[in-house]
This record gives sequence, structure tokens and C-alpha cells, in this order.
Amino acid sequence: MMDKKRFIQEYKKLKQEAAPDLWGRIEGGLRSHPERPTGGEGMGMEKKPGKPVFWQGKPVYQLAAAAAAMLALAIVAPQITGQNKNTASGEAPAMEAQVMAEGGDAGGAAETTAAGTWAIAAAEDGMAEAAAPKEAAGGAMLQEAEGAAPQPAQRIAPQAVPEREAKAAEDMKNGGRDGANGSGGFRREEYGYLSENGFQKVAKEPVSTFSVDVDTASYGNIRRMVRSGVPVPEDAVRIEEMINYFPYDYPDPKGKEPFSVTTEYSDCPWKEGHRLLLIGLKARDIDFERRPASNFVFLLDVSGSMYSDDKLPLVQKSFAMLAQNLTENDCVSIVTYAGEEQVVLDGAPGDQAARIAAAIEDLEAGGPTAGAAGIQKAYELAEKHFIPGGNNRVILATDGDMNVGASSEGELVRLVQEKKKGGVHLSVLGVGTGNLQDSKMEALADNGDGNYHYLDSLMEAKKVLVEEMCGTLVTVAKDVKIQVEFNPEYASAYRLIGYEDRLLANGDFDNDQVDEGEIGAGHRVTALYEVIPADKGAQEGRELKYQAPGSFVGSSELLTVSLRYKKPDGNASMRMEHPVEALSYRKEQSENMAFASAVAEFGMVLKDSKYKGSSTYKSVAELAEACVRLDSDSYRKEFLELVQEAERMYR
Repeated sequence: MMDKKRFIQEYKKLKQEAAPDLWGRIEGGLRSHPERPTGGEGMGMEKKPGKPVFWQGKPVYQLAAAAAAMLALAIVAPQITGQNKNTASGEAPAMEAQVMAEGGDAGGAAETTAAGTWAIAAAEDGMAEAAAPKEAAGGAMLQEAEGAAPQPAQRIAPQAVPEREAKAAEDMKNGGRDGANGSGGFRREEYGYLSENGFQKVAKEPVSTFSVDVDTASYGNIRRMVRSGVPVPEDAVRIEEMINYFPYDYPDPKGKEPFSVTTEYSDCPWKEGHRLLLIGLKARDIDFERRPASNFVFLLDVSGSMYSDDKLPLVQKSFAMLAQNLTENDCVSIVTYAGEEQVVLDGAPGDQAARIAAAIEDLEAGGPTAGAAGIQKAYELAEKHFIPGGNNRVILATDGDMNVGASSEGELVRLVQEKKKGGVHLSVLGVGTGNLQDSKMEALADNGDGNYHYLDSLMEAKKVLVEEMCGTLVTVAKDVKIQVEFNPEYASAYRLIGYEDRLLANGDFDNDQVDEGEIGAGHRVTALYEVIPADKGAQEGRELKYQAPGSFVGSSELLTVSLRYKKPDGNASMRMEHPVEALSYRKEQSENMAFASAVAEFGMVLKDSKYKGSSTYKSVAELAEACVRLDSDSYRKEFLELVQEAERMYR
């Protein structure tokens, strides 16, 4: 007979190949089954986060749950995807849903399906009598999966199953259809609408205000799409996150200031006659060995949508890697959530890396997604183990698909805004393909005083959680705002490139009640303005019927960059000013500016911006190539390869 271990293996394989979203709905219904106890008394196995629910109950429940879930995934999913999926036995013919649902002889189907194999195993264990009731065999339970099973049952002709990766890429190219593994298309991926910044006339709007952004999720997500050969949605392209993914050679801050300010003014590569202004901030580095003690709560989504290899397995490896870099001064708690939240680890010392890794390794995905309950519990643990003067942070890893309890972006944002008042930050790590809820995760991180990153590989996890650990996890300045005032004598119009969802009203700059972006230790922040010089563009103010052009004060300054920020534990902001002389213009760009320009161009080409001018993939590659040498960091080299790959893919 099939043992439990073999059954789980076959079940997991079928789950992965036959619609994880359906699997999540099935498990959600099974959790309320009357035969399922709240404790872990099933077959002598204790209840563990993410374990299949059919292991968690009496024998009658186990068989009923297993049969319902296996039947649903074996029968219903092929009808959704138009395919029959391979099981452990090979290419399986279509099952007879009606026969199985009525508890009849399933022998023929049982020979070739994991569901049937389990039925045989159950009979050998003397539990076959439990399969007799129609609802136990899958009739009523199958209908609980949102009526997905057709009535009457239909025979589905077997089809060959293409390679999952090829199917996913093809689906996405053909309009974003969902693939059978939940990753074959981005139709269910959600991105917040972005209205690209346009030019502002200096005569009418001389001041531009925005908050800093050190998120990098957009670049990692775009990299995933380009490598898969699929179209990049316009709203997935946040140019400031692409630019800020890369390090730039800015000077260290002097004195007691938390960051330095660097500006450059040169020609715009994609529009003749226009110029480009770079504003760069470099936060103070701290000695890793002397960093504040950290109180971490790893909040891990273990719902059914996290099943695939690019989700929970990647998260497990990533957090185990982070645990290797903690010390006895740190504290780690782990909370998981699927149909319900569970505390897996409560305040373990950071130097117990093996214990932390073992707790993470034991997790499995399955069930619906009660994200709000998980967030609540994570903040409770963070407050329980709060370290005064330390780094108190919840790190959420998810694909963002929350469907139980408070699940809307507004509800979750309000929850996070309320919880952060206690001094606990929230960082978000997005993972996966197919149903990535990008806008929701960005909003959570922004309102939780944290950062948002996307992990598309273990190498990216190493960059975010190990190489940039201090910057990602230790805040040196909060509520950082930038305001730029242009002098109409030298600038006719300007356009802020990116930062569309970071724009502020000018009056918010001096308002300490407005909560904005944070900068971590060693972080660099870069912003670009495209500027139309006054002697190159029209004097727009003179076109007004009722307004004469303003008089100039005769200053030699092109503009002034002002900054406001608060100390990590402060409530009152401080102000810095950095004037930029008009004579600072240089025709030739520095390497910093040239590379940032190339990244900005890449973003504009990907989203087919109306402001892209002469930009093409080829021009981006030429501009970036001049900044990539043998001794350049691997991220710049990878960028050049990505641009070249995009040129081959999308031209």
C-alpha cells in the first residue's frame, strides 16, 4: 500500500500542477469540517503550520478530506486549464467524477490516479467504510470549491502536458491567461495605476516636492518578466525603484548629518536641448558589528498560493540565510498564516540559527490566506519582545494574495498605520509569479515605515537580507522629504522622472504630521529631473493673458534642494539646504549620472513613455556599456545583459 510519506509527495505534486488557487479554496472549506478537531490528533501527527489539513483529524475526516481534495484537483483543475495533468503514475486518463462521487467502484481510475491510490490504501487500512457517504467521497465537498465541478460530470479527453515554464511564458505572451500551476500569466497580478509625471512650467509651478523611496521591488520584478520573455505591464515599471536598485559613488556625509547631498547638471541623453539634473543622497554607514540589537518577527505566508518553488521554498532559504547573520543580542519570532495564524517561534535568541532554520524548514503551504490575522499576531510578538533603542521590525514575505478577514488594501493599510505607532517597522518581501499583489505590498511597506523588495532568486535574497542588511533593516533617518525650487531665469520647465506615487503637496514639506519615506544605513537615494533651460524653451509665463512674467531676483543659482528629516526616534524634523549654481552645468556626464540615465531610459522604453524621446534598447545598452568595466559590480553587468536580452525579446 501507499504510505503516508508517498501520499503526501503525490498530493503535493498534483497540487502544484493543478491550480493552487483551487487548492486554497478546498482547504478553506475543509478546515470547518465537523470531524476535524482543533488539536493535532490525526494519525498521531501533531498539527503543524502548513501541513495538509487531512492529516489533522479523525480517520473518517482524513479520508473524506483527502478524497475531496484529490478528486477536485484531479478532475476540476483539468477542466479549468483544458488539460489532464500527469500524476506520479504517468499520463493519467480522465477520471469518472460521477462514479467516484457516488462511492462506486473506483478501481479503474484508482489504478492510475493518486486519489485512487489513496482510496486503495484506505481500504487496506480498514477505513474504506468511511468512503461510502456521497459527501465524504467528494460530492458535497467538491461543490464547496465554488461550484467548480460541472454537473453532470463530463469526461475530459487526455492531452499532453507541455513543460510548465514554457506554458507559463506562452500564456503570458497570449494575453495573460492563468497557467495550470498558478504562474502562467499575470492576469491576476495587480499593479497600482501610475500617471507618468509631465512637465511643469517654472513660471507657474516653481516648486516640486516628494518623499524619498529606497524600495527596489520594481527592478527585481521586471527582471523576472524579461527573463521569462513576457510583456512588462506599464504600471509595474516604477523608474525610481529601478534607479535606486543600484549603488552609486556618492561621498560620505560630514559632521553629524545623517546623509550627504550630491547634485549634477548635464545634457539629457534622450532629448536634444534638454538637460538632466541628478540629486543623490548617501546615508551614513554603520559598523555591522555595532549595529543596534534587532527584534525580528518573520511573518511568513504559508497559504496555498505560496506552494510553488518561487514562493515558499525561496522564502525558507532566504530567511534561513538571514538567520545565519544574527547574534545573541538579536531576537527572532516566527508567525505563519494560512487559514489561521500560528506562532511557530516565540522570541528565540538570534544566535540559535539551527533552531530558527529548522522551524522555517518544517513549513508547508496550504489553505486560504488570513493575512490580517497574521499581521496582528506579528505585531503582538514584536511588541512583546520590544527592544528600546533597537531595530524592531516585522518582515513579511508573501505574494500578497490575502482573502480571509481584512483583505482590501485600505483595510490592511489602516491596520499597519495603527500598529506602527508603537515603534515597530514593517518591511515586505514579494515573491512569485501569477498572482503577485504588487500594489498591496508596496502600500503596506510604505505605510509601515519599511521597505519593499521583490525576491526573484536566492541571489536577490542575499543582496537584500545579507549584503544590504544594515540598510534594509536599520533606519538612520525617517520621514525624509525633498523639495526643489527652480529659478525661472535658468529653467523654463522641469519633469520629475518617476516617484509618481511619492509626490507631496508643497505645504506638506514643512508639516511634521506627514509621515513619509525612511533611509537605512548606507543607503543611496537618487532622483532625476529632466529640465528645459530657459534659453531653450518658450517663456511660458508670457503666454498668459492676465499674468505678466515674474521679475527675476538676479541669482546665479539654478535651483535649491531642500531636505527635511527626523531622527529614527524623533518627532521634530530638521532642515537642510543645498543650492545648485547654474554654472555647475557640465556637458559630459559622470559615470554615476550616465548609468542612472541608462536605467531611467530603460524604464521609459519598457513602458513606452511619451517622454522617451530618442530612447531605444540599443541606446540604453550603449549608454550603460560605457559604465560597465571588468571591475564593475555584478549588478551593473547584469543590467547590461538584461537590456540586451530585452532588445532581443521585444524589438
